[in-house]
Amino acid sequence: MSPRRSAAEALGTRAAILDRSVAIASAEGLEGLTIGRLAGELDMSKSGVLGHFGSKEALQLATLDRAGEIFRAEVWEPALPAAPGLTRLRVLCEAWVSYLERGVFPGGCFFVAAAHEFDGRPGPVREAVEARFEMWRERLRKEAGRAVAAGDLPEGTDPEQVAFELLGAAMALNHALQLHHDPQAPTRARQAMHARLTSHPSRIA
Repeated sequence: MSPRRSAAEALGTRAAILDRSVAIASAEGLEGLTIGRLAGELDMSKSGVLGHFGSKEALQLATLDRAGEIFRAEVWEPALPAAPGLTRLRVLCEAWVSYLERGVFPGGCFFVAAAHEFDGRPGPVREAVEARFEMWRERLRKEAGRAVAAGDLPEGTDPEQVAFELLGAAMALNHALQLHHDPQAPTRARQAMHARLTSHPSRIA
């Protein structure tokens, strides 16, 4: 076997482990990841799984990274072609609701679940979860600030408040879908986000 093929197979195996880890962790939490379980489900040896990560904590952090890649592809990248500011926020919010509505992760929003699991625990995993949320809030704040600067949101609108409310709507949607299986929740979330992102009255034709 050539070194190139061997490296490609190793990357493929690592990707398979992480995809399964994301599916498990979204429903059962990052603490639900065990080397033994992954080995059994993927028909691998424990040493084969462990060799790709070295420790459970490293596996958890790599799983967070993989979940972040999926979230970015589902929610952020569809909004990138849109004009910065209000238009991008609206496209982003629709992608965000769709991501939750379609159940991209089996257990709902991966990062909401991870935040609930680790918000009271110190350590690298908690720090990584917090960093993900802060990065996302900053993106929301930045686009809201652009919308205010362009006059597409009322003068004096606080971008931090906009980000807070959009996050709240998404978390409420995740809760309603996962706990209550409420079929009306996506519509309510869209309405809440639209209301928060309504243009300045003088800009409405």
